[in-house]
Amino acid sequence: MAHLKIIFFADLVGKPGRFVLSQMCKSLKERYGAHYVVCNIENAAGGFGITPEMARKIFSYGVNCQTSGNHIWDRMDILKYITEENRLLRPANFPPGVPGNGYYIDEVEGCKIGIINLMGRTYMKDIDCPFRVADKIVSAIREQTKVILIDFHAEVTSEKQALAYYLDGGVSAVVGTHTHVQTADETISEKGTAYITDVGMTGAFDSIIGMAKKPSLERFLTGMPKRFTCARDDVRISGVVLTIDSETGRAEEIEPFNLDYGREPVLED
Repeated sequence: MAHLKIIFFADLVGKPGRFVLSQMCKSLKERYGAHYVVCNIENAAGGFGITPEMARKIFSYGVNCQTSGNHIWDRMDILKYITEENRLLRPANFPPGVPGNGYYIDEVEGCKIGIINLMGRTYMKDIDCPFRVADKIVSAIREQTKVILIDFHAEVTSEKQALAYYLDGGVSAVVGTHTHVQTADETISEKGTAYITDVGMTGAFDSIIGMAKKPSLERFLTGMPKRFTCARDDVRISGVVLTIDSETGRAEEIEPFNLDYGREPVLED
């Protein structure tokens, strides 16, 4: 296989995100001729974390590998499952001793694919350095394949861009997640690394990054804690399609998408 196509679905937010993925994952895989599907799922359970049952269903929709971020531990019942399911990743730069895996090597049609999950440190948890952790993991994976995709779950653009420049030519793509707003800076470097600062969100867009507007606004206005609930309206599915040379690992194309589901509002969890 000369050209490998990978769909990366943006952060799922609650039931609306899970629902639209269940309805559109396989059809989009067929539309784009994709061989492999990755999805960030850290907000799948009501906007905070994921449960084992939800993770199993997401795999059944056609997702091959699930990545996450700072909300991965919000549902305690995920701890046992993540130690047993290698295809569900947590950021690799959590300290030693944390359950689960930060990277996964899979194979599709004779081509091996390495997926790495990392988390930034600017305005995030003070965990291990993503740059140095990436060095070690990328070196190990490149002994088996040059096709390497990184989900960098980080807050600020500068840190995401810095990682892409740091790993330029050593990985196929650095896809940013966490802010839930798709950026318009998709690019491919001269050395063949695809990049986008943030791939966006899969969920209800009539919202504040996927959550109902009223409690979000009240929290900003009063400073008081509020119970967030997922929004329901204007449900969309977002992501990027990556075309990668399976022999060299060089990215040849990065195509963002943001598609309207166009149906009735999805009921909240």
